[in-house]
Formats: sequence, C-alpha cells, structure tokens
Amino acid sequence: MATHSVDLLIVGAGPVGLYGAYYAGVRGLRTAVIDSLSQLGGQITAMYPEKLIFDIAGYPAVKGRDLVEALVAQAASASPLYILGQEAQKLATCPSGQHVVTTGGGDEIHCGAVVITAGIGTFTPRKLPAGEDYLGKGLEYFVPDPARYNGADVVIVGGGDSALDWALMLHPTAASVTVVHRRRVFRAHAATVAQVEQLPIELITDAEVDVLGGSSSVTYADVTVKGSGELRRIPCQRVVAALGFIANLGPLRDWGIELHDNRHIVVDSAMRTGRTGVFAAGDVVDYDGKVRLISVGFGEVATAVNNAAVHIDPDAQLFPGHSTDEQPSPTLASA
Repeated sequence: MATHSVDLLIVGAGPVGLYGAYYAGVRGLRTAVIDSLSQLGGQITAMYPEKLIFDIAGYPAVKGRDLVEALVAQAASASPLYILGQEAQKLATCPSGQHVVTTGGGDEIHCGAVVITAGIGTFTPRKLPAGEDYLGKGLEYFVPDPARYNGADVVIVGGGDSALDWALMLHPTAASVTVVHRRRVFRAHAATVAQVEQLPIELITDAEVDVLGGSSSVTYADVTVKGSGELRRIPCQRVVAALGFIANLGPLRDWGIELHDNRHIVVDSAMRTGRTGVFAAGDVVDYDGKVRLISVGFGEVATAVNNAAVHIDPDAQLFPGHSTDEQPSPTLASA
C-alpha cells in the first residue's frame, strides 16, 4: 500500500485521459492517472490496437496503437504518475475540500480535484449464445491481432462501426469475409457502409447466427434469414462477435454523482459533475447534444482540466493562453 499526493487525479488511461494528463502539465499540475488495466491506452490497447481510426483531427487514418504511442509521448512532458492495474474504488472528501481516492490495491491518492475519463466504465462483451463453447477456439469478441485471421474464412456478427471496420481491416488478408447483421440497416457510419458494399464482402442482413459448429474449433456457422426459413451453412475458421459491450461504472456509482441511463455521468458545460471538485470527460459523460467521439473527448478534457485548475487554485485563470504564446517571437531577417 502506498500514499500519493498530487494536484489532480485522472481516472482512466485511455486516449482522453492521456490527453488530459498532457494538458494538466500545461497548467502546471502534478497529476496521477489510474486505470484498472495494466497498460496505457484503455479500450484501444485492450481491444483493437491494430484497428484504423479515421476521426482524429490531423490524421487521415491512424492505427490505435500508434495513436496511443503519440499520446503517451505527448503526456510524458507532464511527467504524470501512472497507477496501473488498480481500480479507483472509494472517494472521500476531507473538510479542507481535498479528495482521497482509495484503490483496489489499498493505495490512497490525495488530490485537489478528480477528472473521470473512464470510457464507459468496465466493459463486458455481449454474448453470442449460439457459440459460447467456441470462445477462444475460433470465436472472439474483438481483433487484437489481425495476423491471426490471415488466410481464414471469417464471419463477423454485428452491424455497428466495429463490425464493419473489422471487415474492412481483415478483407485484404482473409480468404473471405462475411458480415451477418440481425437488422436490414447497418448502424455504422454511412461512408464505412459504402466502402464495405464496394468490396467482395458478403453482407447477410435481417439474419441471425443460430449455431456455430466444428469438432475442436469453429468450422462453420449456421445462419437463418428472418421470414424465409432459409438456413445457410457458412464455412469459417474465425468468428468475430462484434455485438457491443455492456457498460458498468462499477465503484464510481457510489461516488455521489448523478447518472443518466444508469451508465453515463451528467455534467454541465464546465464538465463539472454534481460533486464538488469532481469533473468528467469523454464517452462516460452525458449532456444535451453529446457526441461520443474521441475528438470530442479531447476538447472536453481540456475544458475539465482548466476548470479543475481553477477549483484547485481559485486565483488561477480559467484560460491559460495558447501554447504558441510560450514560444519566442520570430525575428525578421534584416534586408
């Protein structure tokens, strides 16, 4: 057990938390970042490090691991304290206004303010009842290493962004890719759907995977198209069940902060929660007009950190100035 004393604690070491750590350094704050995972990068590192991300400003496309590496390098300028493999559990507030967060490992983190950037908490994948016996034997819920799919016939179950992004990523090296979606219309971005439709990727909509079969590993998927009674057997050696994840905020539920839908933290325009000195940003927050993109989370965490800085030191300015203001003025060459 250890005790740490910092100005700011960031809960969550995903992209938004890492950018928050960097920005806390801009404000001169001593910062700790805690995450229940044992490595930086949050869900990107854990679930799709090789997946291309297309909606980050300045990057036409960037692999998840490359984005994380760049954010870690940027945050290094602030020398944050990383506390990994431990869950933030209890939050207590002293009469002085200082917060004390206790971790699952028994550590105590004393801080002036907290910024929660924990994605949407702990994720449990939605199950594919037809094939649970094949989990790890050809069935997976995400694609951490696309090389394992080279030369394989792949069935992807789902109709969201992850399902079609993985279809695009695996198509060049897999023997075949088939996408099975239980609805007629895909939930993914229209541009992504259009890309998939232009490739020799079979799309089976309004359909369900009834059975996965094979002796020791997956060798086929039986699919039924609704209303037709048609049963199709699709040979495959890999199945990706991209059915989404069930969110769970875990101990954060007991922190005295208002929740929406029992899984998102309600914040105001300053990213303040209902508990004094506790802010939040990223996918975990909810407000009218909220858009859940990493790029939006970057702006939110900058707002949260600036307001946290004022909470910690009421004499501080909310706006710290532009980073270019710290650079020496260019000198004009004499004629």
